Amino acid sequence: MKALVIGGNGFIGTHLVRALSRRGDTVVVLDRFAPRADRNLTGVDYHTGDFHDPVLLRRVLSGVDAVYHLASCTVPSTADAEPESDVQGNLLGTLALLATMREQGIRRICYFSSGGTVYGNPERVPVPESHALRPISSYGIVKVAIEQYLAMFQRQGWLDPVIIRPSNPYGPGQALGGIQGAVAVFLGKALAGQRVQIWGDGEIIRDYVYIDDVVDLAMMAVDSGKNSVFNVGSGAGNSLNALCDTIRRVTGIPVQVDYLPGRSFDVKAVVLDVTQAREQLGWYPRIDLEAGVRRTWQAIEGASSSLP
Repeated sequence: MKALVIGGNGFIGTHLVRALSRRGDTVVVLDRFAPRADRNLTGVDYHTGDFHDPVLLRRVLSGVDAVYHLASCTVPSTADAEPESDVQGNLLGTLALLATMREQGIRRICYFSSGGTVYGNPERVPVPESHALRPISSYGIVKVAIEQYLAMFQRQGWLDPVIIRPSNPYGPGQALGGIQGAVAVFLGKALAGQRVQIWGDGEIIRDYVYIDDVVDLAMMAVDSGKNSVFNVGSGAGNSLNALCDTIRRVTGIPVQVDYLPGRSFDVKAVVLDVTQAREQLGWYPRIDLEAGVRRTWQAIEGASSSLP
């Protein structure tokens, strides 16, 4: 199969591209940023540019069987500050992508939505895919809008979408100094001997899912031919305080925490129900939080020890 991965040089995209290439797929990557030297895989066709560019889109879509759409120019904190940019960059950009796919007769797309934001503050946990969509952030609102357009185009008969809603992916290669991704950021602080900053009292609950489990589900979902929505999570919730405890155990470092005022766009608790993926795809999460944090920490230590 020939696959186009939009956003393929990011954290999730890099792992997905590696897995697709490993199983023998022909892989094309479109990303705003060039791949790092250590992530530039032999045999992968890399293109640097914006997925809003129709000329570039037509070129990278040539002969493609399926599109994995991971690109996003915002995260929840930046989307709330600039909702116009969120709509322009993500919603309108995706509509332009879908129009070009239709023009070229490409039907299959896997869209990476957001299990952590589309449900808002859920009425119950774990949260099934059938739960009402009530996002409380611009980021979540735009994700829901894209999902709705995908469903509309499916009803019109020219698109075969599958949507995955990841909870909080983490693993080796995630940016240690980023503005999202608590596991990587906290481990980065531990490595540097710095204090961890937490917004609120640390009791918000998140569902941390290891990157290999996310990639496995995405590939299985595309291969299945199903036009479904799948939550992608570990099925277990952990508070930020509990995550810090896990990091202390794994690293042996007595990480200290500074608590900051809470933020309005932070959902209080999200744990995803992954029953649908298990029943329809035979997928289940394989790596629990402590094992995943240990693997991530070992990768970080290995990378830091190889620096000159």
